[in-house]
Amino acid sequence: MSQSLQTGVKILVVDDESDMEPMIRQKFRRHIREKTFDFEFAFNGIEALEKITEFPEIGIVLSDINMPGMDGLTLLTKLKELKNPGLKTVIVSAYGDMDNIRTAMNRGAFDFITKPVNFDDLEITINKTLGEILSVRRWLTDHDQLVSIQYDLNISREIQQAILPKKFPPFPNEPNFDIYASMHAANEVGGDFYDFFLIDRHRLGFVIGDVSGKGISAAIFMAVSRTLIRATGLKGDSVSECMQYVNNLLCTESVSSMFVTVFYGILNIQTGEVEYVNAGHNPPYILSSGGISQVEITNGLPLGVLEDFSFESKKIQLKSGDQLLLYTDGVVEAFNLEETAYGEERFENFLNHSLNLPVETIIKKSFTDVADFAGSAPQSDDITLLGITYKGL
Repeated sequence: MSQSLQTGVKILVVDDESDMEPMIRQKFRRHIREKTFDFEFAFNGIEALEKITEFPEIGIVLSDINMPGMDGLTLLTKLKELKNPGLKTVIVSAYGDMDNIRTAMNRGAFDFITKPVNFDDLEITINKTLGEILSVRRWLTDHDQLVSIQYDLNISREIQQAILPKKFPPFPNEPNFDIYASMHAANEVGGDFYDFFLIDRHRLGFVIGDVSGKGISAAIFMAVSRTLIRATGLKGDSVSECMQYVNNLLCTESVSSMFVTVFYGILNIQTGEVEYVNAGHNPPYILSSGGISQVEITNGLPLGVLEDFSFESKKIQLKSGDQLLLYTDGVVEAFNLEETAYGEERFENFLNHSLNLPVETIIKKSFTDVADFAGSAPQSDDITLLGITYKGL
């Protein structure tokens, strides 16, 4: 049997007959004593509304139709105005009063019983109504939790977006390079990130990363990884030293076997030389007047996998006008409704047709090209691109 008192649901009996309260208390004396039912009583609809205000735990209103002051049908209308889905009304009326019973059901009554009241039937009706109320209250609790989670996710998204650079051009007084980046998360929060920072007057640090997994845990790991790389990179360490230091920290602090693929590079703004480490990430592309080519990979494992790993670095030479385009696998692993991947071949074809465009335009057009390919298929992974145009001598 449902436990109305233990679940915090009171039953309000509304009836102008003076013998109704003692009859209810007598018939349900065991339930009252065992605290399975908990009753309140009102003489008419006006008193009923006062009781509902006084006892918000009232969930079942057992109401007669014909009463002085405010009848049961009017009370139903007033209760409907409360818009409380956890409040259910059971109408009590004479057996032959079907017109009023039909009107009551149309006005939102949950159920009805007829007079003279069969108290076994009333107990069954109360328990059924109580079960419905408890189901509604569980649903409302779940709904409130989902709303709270959605609110937290929205805040997390705002925080995550706030830590990524968005002001472009970020270094308007630097004539030797242009840089642009953008990240489109698949969900409210993502595991991709990008960053760039001037280490000194001659060196620009830049990074792109993709955390394993999705959701809040990936977003937190993303923020930690990005912060560690920036803080370490700004100290001026080499790309290999930076990756080794951050990797050891992530291995020590990582939970649930999370890791992050990273491409971290340092551009010499004066010479165009780039020293880089590829820690398990997609190799970037160099776009030049002669076409496109992939940057050679290094031996790097993703960060957070193996402590004390020694990261190899390599160098490339950018000429004036060359562009370096970094991306995450959300680009090439975007799927359409036929479950066909966008793929490297399609991406390379797009890049070959985008030579000599500003890097900001290339990135924006890339997002459009991927979205057009995917059509109405949902985005399955974060998509991030970062591009640099070297304009030095």
